[in-house]
Amino acid sequence: MDLATSLSRAQLRELLAFYAEAGVDEAVSETPIDRFAETEQDKAQRAASVAKPTTPATPGSDRGRAAPSLARTAAPPAPSPAQRPQTAAVPDGSQAALARELARSASTLEELREILLSFDGCNLKATAKNLVFADGNPQADLMLVGEAPGRDEDLEGLPFVGRSGQLLDRILAAIGRDRGSAYIANVIPWRPPGNRDPSPMETEICRPFIERQIELAAPKVLVTLGNPSTKALLKTQDGITKSRGSWRDYVTASGMTIPTMPTLHPAYLLRNPAHKKFAWRDFLEIKARLEAEQQ
Repeated sequence: MDLATSLSRAQLRELLAFYAEAGVDEAVSETPIDRFAETEQDKAQRAASVAKPTTPATPGSDRGRAAPSLARTAAPPAPSPAQRPQTAAVPDGSQAALARELARSASTLEELREILLSFDGCNLKATAKNLVFADGNPQADLMLVGEAPGRDEDLEGLPFVGRSGQLLDRILAAIGRDRGSAYIANVIPWRPPGNRDPSPMETEICRPFIERQIELAAPKVLVTLGNPSTKALLKTQDGITKSRGSWRDYVTASGMTIPTMPTLHPAYLLRNPAHKKFAWRDFLEIKARLEAEQQ
């Protein structure tokens, strides 16, 4: 007695449903085939038999009838263009190339800011209220770079003015600095909607501008705040907890080398106050390096 005759109709339905859920939707031969033993001629004959049109069935005959698929359902009709959800335009590689060209053309920080004000190649600009270019003193020997503006920054058009910025001000004060003796910017100058993470393409489009901004500011020491800015500027795949606390070299397009300290972002420190001790160590290193640069 074979398996089919030993099962009830209900059991057969359950078995077929199990096969369908497992992805088994083709009827196969009961005779096993050793695929490794097949010759090229066997494979060709088998392929030809599969491609051969099915012979029309004659009345009273099952010959030529296709094997039924198990629990196969028809695909839903594709939505019409009017029904498809509309998505925001995604910037492409040509915009990144244009950004590189425009960034190189800026000879001053003010020119770079004006270029960004008129640049429409990044879709983040369409949803942001303001360009968040920089704050502080562009002639300072210390420059700090974060990832992207948040809600408060977008409203005021200045980086690090919310709770993260207040903590950053306290950190700077602890090493004898303030915004008058530091220059602060972000990799992304427009707020991503809903404070989402910038996409890799958005970062790639904005990267030439922050790289040119660093080059024009020419600080003695650069600080990357958090994982995204560290990865974008130092081109490393290491996480910030591994990167922080160790000096790296940032090399500009003109070949200028700037000592760079990756450290934890103030927003991360607000969520993990126990890790402030690590940031404090990093900023003591930064203070010592700046003092050495002044001698």
